Amino acid sequence: MNAANEFLGTGRRKKAIARVRLAQGTGTITINGRAFEQYFPLESYRTQASQPLATTETASKFDVHVNVVGGGPAGQAGAVRHGIARALLAVDPAYRPALKAEGLLTRDPRSRERKKYGQPGARKRFQYSKR
Repeated sequence: MNAANEFLGTGRRKKAIARVRLAQGTGTITINGRAFEQYFPLESYRTQASQPLATTETASKFDVHVNVVGGGPAGQAGAVRHGIARALLAVDPAYRPALKAEGLLTRDPRSRERKKYGQPGARKRFQYSKR
């Protein structure tokens, strides 16, 4: 693969960061050097991660190589989805309306809320006792 035929995209979700490279190919997806089905054994994660390819009907046109770090499997699947959507935008700006309609270009801002002092968790309070 040379750099002229590669398209890059960075996706983020919670603490996960995915660096995506798209190249002309047959539709194989590799994540951290492992097969897509092996890395995401649950069908729901695979569906979520490959949603941009399904939306733009380009699943068999590109080989996808992903490096993803941080977070858990759900956050990583979301980060891969965001990264693939951004890389597809670099391939062809005409994909933008379809991707935007599905909400695939928006970085999901929801993240873990920090624990506050004087209480056991982010929202939970210690039990109140009048006496």
